[in-house]
Amino acid sequence: MHSLPPNYRALVIGASGAIGAAMVAHLQRDARCAQVLTLSRHGTPPVDFEDEASIGNAAAQLREQGPLHLLIIATGMLHGAHGLPEKRLGQLSYAQLTASFAINTLGPAVALAHFAPLLARHERSLVGVLSAKVGSITDNRLGGWYGYRASKAALNMMLKTAAIELARTHPQLVVAALHPGTVDSPLSAPFQMARNKRPAAQAAGELLRVLDGLPAHETGSFWAYDGQRLPW
Repeated sequence: MHSLPPNYRALVIGASGAIGAAMVAHLQRDARCAQVLTLSRHGTPPVDFEDEASIGNAAAQLREQGPLHLLIIATGMLHGAHGLPEKRLGQLSYAQLTASFAINTLGPAVALAHFAPLLARHERSLVGVLSAKVGSITDNRLGGWYGYRASKAALNMMLKTAAIELARTHPQLVVAALHPGTVDSPLSAPFQMARNKRPAAQAAGELLRVLDGLPAHETGSFWAYDGQRLPW
């Protein structure tokens, strides 16, 4: 991460997932990185996006570890206990939609609210949050995947709005929604026929490079792993 100050500090939330763990590995190999902090559902302290209190508790415990220069939120849910992504309106249910929004929208937004105060105010800092191209309303031409699409679209709005607010107090901060593409991970496991599936290590490196290259005026933007700007 050449754009960050020497001896920068990083925090990866969702460090037990495929992409999150790969990002941690990349950052730990970076000689310019002084510290990589990690949080996950089964870590210490635990962070569970279906338990709001756990987010605030983790932020309070890490407050003395700042300032942070890099915050990665590498979480997401495409399928779970309530089934696979909904292909038709008739498959929608409160239970699955609630779970999708809790993990994909509410958790990352509340995490940003709690951890943004730990970000460096007078140095360059970066926030990268895993979104998905299917969360683009403009790009939606196939339909289906209702809850995942809608929750990622809502996440994008949260990030855009937060970027506007944070620019007033953190003028060198870049907040970006990131599309990792199709990655070989448990999230994509039920879709083994998915094309162009890439190793998590490759995707993590690509996303970090894209984030590292964004200038401050691009805060509140949406990018793919290959450097392509995505439409909202």
